Amino acid sequence: MAKKTVASLQTSSKRLTKAIKMVRSPKTGAYTFVESVMAPELVNEWIAKK
Repeated sequence: MAKKTVASLQTSSKRLTKAIKMVRSPKTGAYTFVESVMAPELVNEWIAKK
């Protein structure tokens, strides 16, 4: 299960995107949030990855 929250960030000449997804812990079953800052074209690939 993934929650797609995307915010565009602009630093110097690079354009970056901050993506947040919910990941379920296999040990406890609780959900945690994982954040990453990356290029916009990599967001969908990162969200689809488990």
